[in-house]
Amino acid sequence: MTQGEDGATEAIDVEAPARDGRAAPRKAGASPAGAAGYVLDEQVGFLMRRAQQRHIAIFQRIMGEDGPTPTQFAAMAKLAAGEEISQNLLGRMTAMDPATIKGVIARLEERGLVERLPDPDDQRRVRVRLTAEGRAAMPALLDKAKAISAATLAPLSREEAERLLALLARLD
Repeated sequence: MTQGEDGATEAIDVEAPARDGRAAPRKAGASPAGAAGYVLDEQVGFLMRRAQQRHIAIFQRIMGEDGPTPTQFAAMAKLAAGEEISQNLLGRMTAMDPATIKGVIARLEERGLVERLPDPDDQRRVRVRLTAEGRAAMPALLDKAKAISAATLAPLSREEAERLLALLARLD
């Protein structure tokens, strides 16, 4: 048994061979290739989800209980780069659907970090910007975000981290 980043205990089976022929740990319950040769533990989506879960645990630990969620931070980071933008555009810029960005902005507005304004050119459009409090919070949040990225990539060498980021950008 080992303890993961999130504190959960995981069983390890050390009998599974690695691709390079050395003995490598395999989580208990990990299935060998089935009839079709499909091994879930080797699939891109599964591995990306596991990496995301690790990243989120690090994010929550570093940002703290009163910090923004990952989606709230993404919205604030985009807003910190400019003046006010439409809520819809902000959603597209942060890969959130209209319902999700609406909820994210509502929660940030409740905390006094953003404000919504009517668009003078289109009554149907809502514009969003950071409040003075939101702008004041950004330097500390950006420092934490850098620490989160560093902690997430810590198991990799600098070259591996750069390659990973470049490859992930290509999947966009």
